[in-house]
Amino acid sequence: MRSRVRIRSRLYPAGSLVLALAAAGSVLAGTAAPASAAGSPAPADLRADVNRDGRVDLGGDSDTSGEDGWSVGRGTLVLPNIDDDTKRCPVSGPGGRPLTDAKLAACNDATDKKVNGGADASDLARVRSVPMPGLPADAKGSLKLTTGGKHAHLFLKRSGKWVLVTSTTRLTAAELRSGAEFGVEATDVVRDTAKWDGRVVVQLTVTSGARATTSDSVTLRVAPLLTQHHLQNTQQVMVTEVQGEGPYSRLQQKFVKELATEVKKAGVTTPLVKFTKYADPWAQDFVEPAYVSMTGPGGKRQVMRVMLRSAQPDRDAGRELFEKVRGRDVGVVQVTDRAEPDDWSLNSMGNLETIPPYAHGGRSFPAGRIIQGWRKDSGARTSKVMSTLLKSQGMQDPLLLDTSWLGVGHVDEFVQFLPADTPRGWRIGIADPQAGLRLLRDAKSAGHGRTKMFSVPGRSDTPAPKETIDQALADRHLVADNEMAARRIAANLEILKRETGVTDDEVVRVPALYTRDSEAAADSGQEVPVPRLTRMGADADLVGALKDRGQQKWLAGNPAAPRTVTTSAYVPGAVNGVLLGRDRYLAPRQWGPVIDGKDIFTEAVGAVYRRVGLKVSYIDDWYTYHLGMGEVHCGTNTLRDASAAWWR
Repeated sequence: MRSRVRIRSRLYPAGSLVLALAAAGSVLAGTAAPASAAGSPAPADLRADVNRDGRVDLGGDSDTSGEDGWSVGRGTLVLPNIDDDTKRCPVSGPGGRPLTDAKLAACNDATDKKVNGGADASDLARVRSVPMPGLPADAKGSLKLTTGGKHAHLFLKRSGKWVLVTSTTRLTAAELRSGAEFGVEATDVVRDTAKWDGRVVVQLTVTSGARATTSDSVTLRVAPLLTQHHLQNTQQVMVTEVQGEGPYSRLQQKFVKELATEVKKAGVTTPLVKFTKYADPWAQDFVEPAYVSMTGPGGKRQVMRVMLRSAQPDRDAGRELFEKVRGRDVGVVQVTDRAEPDDWSLNSMGNLETIPPYAHGGRSFPAGRIIQGWRKDSGARTSKVMSTLLKSQGMQDPLLLDTSWLGVGHVDEFVQFLPADTPRGWRIGIADPQAGLRLLRDAKSAGHGRTKMFSVPGRSDTPAPKETIDQALADRHLVADNEMAARRIAANLEILKRETGVTDDEVVRVPALYTRDSEAAADSGQEVPVPRLTRMGADADLVGALKDRGQQKWLAGNPAAPRTVTTSAYVPGAVNGVLLGRDRYLAPRQWGPVIDGKDIFTEAVGAVYRRVGLKVSYIDDWYTYHLGMGEVHCGTNTLRDASAAWWR
């Protein structure tokens, strides 16, 4: 039997895998006799679910080792109870007036002082006291949070009901003799470990008159906020459905209908989540679905989705996460950073993707690892507040890739991660501009140089591009810019290979072509081969939903900034699609040159994905997203199965 007389000071190695968490343990003070003495009551003994199996072991020792610390694989978890189980939080003010962002975020289940999770109180982490049958009638117990008290609530289950523990709460001798049950909720995720490292320490003190005092503590740590990865199955797809009868609205609504059909064909039967209020079509960009989880009572995994709003306070679309999506087991986190960012577009969530779980070079990422883009040429990075929040989780240490060469600057424009039946379990999908150029050169060599570069039909408001393969290859900027893109992509791939251990055999190279953006072309006096609207600024008639953003805005405020030539997809970017299942991939329709009745880009892209076991379907996004410098992935989002134990 373990001794309950102890003073501990544990040091855990620093790094992304283990959080340095230590707490004072049990103390035995006053005149109490040793636990082994005849007739002496047992010392106070608190237990929690240290091994994360969903039960608190009172009779054995499975939950004793490590109860005062926390590591990736062991230690008690507590959920940040930031959902809204009963939909009690207001989404508008008096008279239907909009609430401020701060007021929308100010309400959730942890902002009151009662249990909201239903009869099973599944959002609460359980703590129990070991029964103390030998206590005298005058014994009493008191509870307090010695660490993290500003960030958690402690409840006591009394007469079948949960009551908030306060400074005046006392446990009776009868409750201590039979053993008491407690519940803990955290009031927020960890946002900055310099302010709160996520620890919550619960202490029970038992007194018996003036004769003896015995106390014990257990440490809990708020579950880390984790982003999804592509080894988690798609459960639901989200998209904006732009309202209205304008030309763009009708096109975009058609896209949504076709998307719903493709999603259902892939076996995802839950209806689409449709954002309808703010007409921001870039559903990938204003939110990153994340999650927190622990093992709840009875061994069932308790998962709370957390919608991570982009660090773009002037982007109204993020408000709909509070107004529509937040509810039972769904919370929302937003960060407040009113300082003008170096690059607004970098803070879009299309610039946050997640490498699936891996271990390499002495580091392990059992829940995957975040990648984000930064502009190496200028030094522009994502919001410091968001970066601090992501790093503070201690699990998915963000890896930066250079997106200086992209106008929008998002990692989803050139890299993806695909499930694979290999020991690693996944592959890297990477855009390959050299393969795209080869397709054109081979077609020209075969005598098809006069074939139209694009097969997309025109519209009355937007004529179809007219250039031929010959004309595209004769454009020195198009060729040079794709050779530049190939070099930049290769450099980023080397970073990924170095960090993950992925080999060339685990890389899927997908044909692609890029073209310089309107701003870069104007600077050089050149015309862009395809008319671009822009994901960072838009034609008011065709894409009135888009707002001025990104590189254009940043350059205007930084006249001395390097004028790097930036690009976006020339042929719709196939890697910028949606993985709907382990073997189902939805790509943007290519609209490439048609030779002998076949689109050469569609044929090449399909062949690449089929070789790695993916069935590819295509959806037309030319006028809805492609001309706005984005693709299918940029316009959609996914909710994935997060029920697996990330700590294993």
